[in-house]
Amino acid sequence: MKLTVGNQAPHFVLPDQIGNNHSLSDYQGKWVLLYFYPKDDTPGCTTEACQIRDNFSAFKKAGIMVFGVSTDSVKSHDKFVKKFDLPFLLLADEDKKVVELYGVWAKKKFMGREYTGILRTSFLINPVGKIARIYEQVKPDGHAAEILKDVKTVSV
Repeated sequence: MKLTVGNQAPHFVLPDQIGNNHSLSDYQGKWVLLYFYPKDDTPGCTTEACQIRDNFSAFKKAGIMVFGVSTDSVKSHDKFVKKFDLPFLLLADEDKKVVELYGVWAKKKFMGREYTGILRTSFLINPVGKIARIYEQVKPDGHAAEILKDVKTVSV
């Protein structure tokens, strides 16, 4: 099933970069940005993460919990967080259940080669757990500013 705005966001439990589990239901009553990205410490993913980091005080002020999700390991996430001093949590979906639930695990093409991977997609989830915005084919540069602008215009 393809997720659309207004759908209940699928439930998940995933470990963060230090191994603590987080569930979407733990954050009921808060805005949540769930951003899916292909791989730790790659150029586009680093740009996206660092722009969120650089705007993190605005995310906090807007009351938005930020979670980056990829299929990288807890250990890989820990290195990425430490290398770039990321102030938000990265969740490890090593068994690919959550990327499949959210419909972001799909066939991709790069330089003529076809493979399966994460489509760079973000979901802004409102305080009652419904999807308020879906960002597909995210451009890493400027995405943080786009979300901060949009959160002012979406309602619960």
